[in-house]
Amino acid sequence: MSAPSQRVLSVLTGCTAVGKTEWALRWAEAHGAEIVSCDALLFYRGMDIGTAKPTPAEQARVPHHLIDVCDVTGRMDVTRYVAWARAAAEQIAARGRRVLVTGGSGFYLKAFFAPVADEVAVPPAVRARVAGLDPAAAIAELRQLNPAGLGALDTANPRRVSRALERCLASGRPLAELTATFARQPSPFADWRVELTRLDRPPADLETRIATRVQTMLAAGLIDEVRRLLTTGLKENPSAARAIGYRETIAMLEGALPPEALAAEIVKHTRALVKKQRTWFRTQLPPHRVVEADAAKVETLFGGELVMDD
Repeated sequence: MSAPSQRVLSVLTGCTAVGKTEWALRWAEAHGAEIVSCDALLFYRGMDIGTAKPTPAEQARVPHHLIDVCDVTGRMDVTRYVAWARAAAEQIAARGRRVLVTGGSGFYLKAFFAPVADEVAVPPAVRARVAGLDPAAAIAELRQLNPAGLGALDTANPRRVSRALERCLASGRPLAELTATFARQPSPFADWRVELTRLDRPPADLETRIATRVQTMLAAGLIDEVRRLLTTGLKENPSAARAIGYRETIAMLEGALPPEALAAEIVKHTRALVKKQRTWFRTQLPPHRVVEADAAKVETLFGGELVMDD
């Protein structure tokens, strides 16, 4: 049973364009909360329009944390995110205010409910050697180190194969043992009570919002934003450069996409992302409340019975 004094993290998530920003602001204003971002692109300074980053006026309504904390050429990982998010939550709680986490970036979001990174330190030399292997060679070496098999590892995902090989080489332990040890780790926020609500909308409503959002971004100057970011090293950060809205605009600026096709490409890829997000939320998150955004109320956004979809 949780201790009566256990601190509470309220987490509001949902797919792209569902309306998280406005509901987060309303709830935070009503409950004396501060917002901790859980969006993998809001970390980066200058990526404003294409990420639908809360505007200066919106950020003035409620204190926000973990927005604009990196240059676009910087790197964020889940270990750093957890450390920063914990520090922000501790500071907010120490001020006697409530903590509201909001965003939809799956891997970062999962950090509030489950372990997401092990304690294996990978030396730079090991990382460099693995980076020099082609996918087939990496899988072959991994199989050699794991004669009992690779378990559920997705060998079609080169990044996961490389990460698994790095960990095996750095630790001298097989993947099955590393996986078992990892599963026994507590969540980084095990000492907090975490309440989770997911906003949702009917598919047709969401598609209309996506199309409107893309047109708004283009009218607000998305193309000029991407031009400016390219001069400051956007393409040095593959995760940022591949983000929806940015990758299509880069393709257009480089002549690989006709200007008249830009909006449709961003809409298409955003719809595909939403489909993936819906699946991820249903399969990777613990039981949680699902609230229709148009029927949400500040007073009842959190708490009450779980309302899970199928």
